Amino acid sequence: MSHYLKHLEQVKQRFDEALEANGFESVLIYAGQPRVAFLDDNAYPFRVNPFFKYWIPVTENPKSFIFYRKGEKPVVFLFQARDFWHAQPQLPPGEWKEACDVVLVDNIATVRAKLADELATAAFIGEEFAPMNEWPVAAHNPQKLIDHLHYQRAIKTECELINMRKANVVAARGHNAARDAFFAGKSELEINQAYLAAMKFRETEVPYNSIVALNEHAAVLHYDVYETEVPTEHRSFLIDAGAYYNGHCADITRTYAAKDGFYAELVEAVDAAEQAIIAEIKPGISYLDLHVSMHKKIAKILSEFGFFKVDADTIYERGYTRAFFPHGLGHFIGLQVHDVGGFLKNTKGDAFERNAEHPFLRLLRDVEVDQVFTIEPGIYVVDQLLEAHDGNEDFNWNRVSELRPFGGVRIEDSVRVTADGTENITRDAFDKLK
Repeated sequence: MSHYLKHLEQVKQRFDEALEANGFESVLIYAGQPRVAFLDDNAYPFRVNPFFKYWIPVTENPKSFIFYRKGEKPVVFLFQARDFWHAQPQLPPGEWKEACDVVLVDNIATVRAKLADELATAAFIGEEFAPMNEWPVAAHNPQKLIDHLHYQRAIKTECELINMRKANVVAARGHNAARDAFFAGKSELEINQAYLAAMKFRETEVPYNSIVALNEHAAVLHYDVYETEVPTEHRSFLIDAGAYYNGHCADITRTYAAKDGFYAELVEAVDAAEQAIIAEIKPGISYLDLHVSMHKKIAKILSEFGFFKVDADTIYERGYTRAFFPHGLGHFIGLQVHDVGGFLKNTKGDAFERNAEHPFLRLLRDVEVDQVFTIEPGIYVVDQLLEAHDGNEDFNWNRVSELRPFGGVRIEDSVRVTADGTENITRDAFDKLK
């Protein structure tokens, strides 16, 4: 049996379990449709329902449905508009067409008519556009069912892992082109264009707005402005950018120094610390513990590079690292960049409370085999966060000022947990391009 067919069987088993546990006979999943701009007839870029592409590798076919009754063959209602204004979506080839009953429709009302009384015991999962919001289904987006499915999705199938490996190769190719454009002295916009061109992507085809930050812009965690003019000096470059493959995500961050010296050494130190924390990953440990361990490594770097007049233990104990490393160590990744289930304790929907000291951490579950998550430590000069420490003599403010023109550093890889360690999906992808 192929990896895809094994994946489909696993998805069916997961849905069977979730439907049974929550009292539903079947599920109707809506792919979604583009939303139209206010007072206009232009649509925003389409993003498929992740539960739809969980079943089949179809990401660009809005207004389609998947209907699945426990233990039976899934039915795909594939929407093909009678429309001479637009090109029809190009469907990917593959076994999914034989593994599902495919029904072509050109009107959503046809779906309701074909399902008829089936809807009364079905859970609907998807955005509630008209007329589906009035269909007589058993429930619209029942949270208990969704929580159950989200908890299961944290464990990736081999088919998902293959897609994520390929997504990382695609993104790594773009990252290499962006790096070359930085060293060639290009603007942020030109670097972003180089990134897209290397992958042969349109800007609407990447999973999130790429962060392409030169110099002090690297201190803005979700910077996405793309200055069109070349700065007077290239000092630093941080790129956080991803790609899709069959609906699965890559999310990679790299940071570069234009010249040797203090900042280049800081980039190397963060890179080494990122690899060191990955070496600590093993099944059974808490992701929160990894996050805390990373803060202690950041404290050591801040001490060694002279950002403080106190030692690393004091830096950590007094909470100073949170001013330089404010975000979480990482997050689940898969069908979504910030994939789901990071706070769930079990399939019943019981959840961890956000950690008060680390409120932006997106993942609190214990580490398990075949989870895939990012590891992305960083050090930045964020003046808004440093205001709370203004005048604190534990800080070496001259050293902080020295980093400010460079913005900051972040390194990010996607890591799969194995029985005896990890597979670094991202670094393997870069190695394939050497």
